[in-house]
Amino acid sequence: MDDAATTELGPPNIELEDLQMWVHGRQFPNMQDYWDGNWLRVTARCAGAGASVSVTGPIIHLSELQRWQSESKQLRDTLKGEAKLICIEPALAVSLKALTLGHVAMEVSITPDHMNQRHWFQFEIDQSYLDALLAQFESILGKYPLRGSP
Repeated sequence: MDDAATTELGPPNIELEDLQMWVHGRQFPNMQDYWDGNWLRVTARCAGAGASVSVTGPIIHLSELQRWQSESKQLRDTLKGEAKLICIEPALAVSLKALTLGHVAMEVSITPDHMNQRHWFQFEIDQSYLDALLAQFESILGKYPLRGSP
């Protein structure tokens, strides 16, 4: 995805280092049940030196985003452990792992074609990035509350 394409999408709903995610809405906006009513249509893009990979589709379930939010809060508060976005769909995964001195290792796996491609990016971020990430989660989950129960 080039810069012109990301400009058309507007500001991302989640931006963490060189990972950007745009939430376009629910896959099934009229469904109220837990499984079908909570899939989000997302565009995710991650870039690094000489590479840029993007994926679009209903790849994140709101429960996955809620879990990542909860783990990110714990990571921010304790500076220990990991916070992971683990998706049922294999297109995207993000891991934040506490290091020493307030540093956080960030790993992103992203692919538009999980049968034929693997793309992995690694970044080191500062703990101060977690407050902005948590605010971004609040914004998304405020707009798209979890429906139903498992």
